Amino acid sequence: MTLSWVSIVRLGLVQMCLGSIVVLTTSTLNRLMVVELALPAVLPGMLVALHYGIQISRPQWGFMSDSGGNRTRWIIGGMVALALGGFGAALGVVVLESAFLAGILLSIVAYALIGLGVGASGTSLLALMATSTAPERRAAAATITWLMMIAGIAITAGVVGAMLEPYSPALLLRIVACVTLGALALTAIAVARIESGLVARPEPEPMPFLEGLREIWAERRARRFTIFVFLSMTAYFMQELILEPYAGLVFAFTPGQSTSLSGAQNGGVFLGMLTVGIVATGFGIGALRTWVVAGCIGSAASLGAIAILGPLGPGAPLLPAVVALGVSNGIFAVAAIGSMMALAGEGREAREGTRMGLWGAAQALAAGFGGLFGAAAVDVLRLALDDAAAFGAVFVFEAVIFLAAAAMAARIIDHGAVQQSRFVPGE
Repeated sequence: MTLSWVSIVRLGLVQMCLGSIVVLTTSTLNRLMVVELALPAVLPGMLVALHYGIQISRPQWGFMSDSGGNRTRWIIGGMVALALGGFGAALGVVVLESAFLAGILLSIVAYALIGLGVGASGTSLLALMATSTAPERRAAAATITWLMMIAGIAITAGVVGAMLEPYSPALLLRIVACVTLGALALTAIAVARIESGLVARPEPEPMPFLEGLREIWAERRARRFTIFVFLSMTAYFMQELILEPYAGLVFAFTPGQSTSLSGAQNGGVFLGMLTVGIVATGFGIGALRTWVVAGCIGSAASLGAIAILGPLGPGAPLLPAVVALGVSNGIFAVAAIGSMMALAGEGREAREGTRMGLWGAAQALAAGFGGLFGAAAVDVLRLALDDAAAFGAVFVFEAVIFLAAAAMAARIIDHGAVQQSRFVPGE
């Protein structure tokens, strides 16, 4: 037996829970540190980079889930660590107001837990899907689960932004506690008994982790796709830590408004993914390569528009440009994820978790590097330029990287038709 459509949607709920916790650290908490606490943007940038850096352990988590025969325990255990880290990160922001050193130490521990939780839970979840989804359903499964993750991000950012007005530390902690506990409970319910109903998969040949990783790296397709993931994800995440501070400093957005802006951006990502899911997966229109390239070019154009709006200041139509960026990001992301799901099952058998871990590590490193570089570049440029010019220069540089990623995708991704897989209720 392989995953039914209902089981795929249930696993998508786990992705939704992952996104709902992580978005708090990259949007709301980041904004509070930079604007309300007047800390340099590089500080939350370094904390987020820490949680991405720890995700270099993703290949190890994938390798262990390949060998252990029980991916569910890694999914739930990782979510426990993520929930603890998410609440700890919010508590760290509150402590920073009165005790800087204690707040920093607490934040470091919290963001480390977030990295471990995302690595263990996310990698094991993707590996379970790669090994248990019928080949003709993989592209559709990627679309469904990532749409649900983006829905969780957009809903959480929007609701938290609305509930956080007027801001107070106690209100922040209550809201984050509800989000983290809810995500943990929903994950446990969603994954219950799914794995036990699947056909037993072949066990990999016992070997040390580094030897198994070298085997995967020796696969040409896996290696080239890893390099593409790093480049494209660097571009994808570079604006993550600077968009909300940009809205606050240049366009005078309040904390609730800037958090809602992040929700609108992720709503655009959802719309872009839905478009590809319907047009490409449902109707077989367009190749994965075409959608990836189009998404990268659209993202570059949107970033250019966001940079141009800076000198206009408050009142400029920032929201439409940010939504356009989200739509383009979604188009790019779901096409790249579809390629990843298909490639995970190619090559040596019983190593899907290790491949997913390798690509997840490349994504995490790129996300940490991109986010930290963007925040640090803004801090340096603000020493010589006004806020609008400093942020705008970083957005333009990010657009250039997206164009480079588009050129690379045109060369390395197969020009094949997207596999069709229509949703049949009850299957």
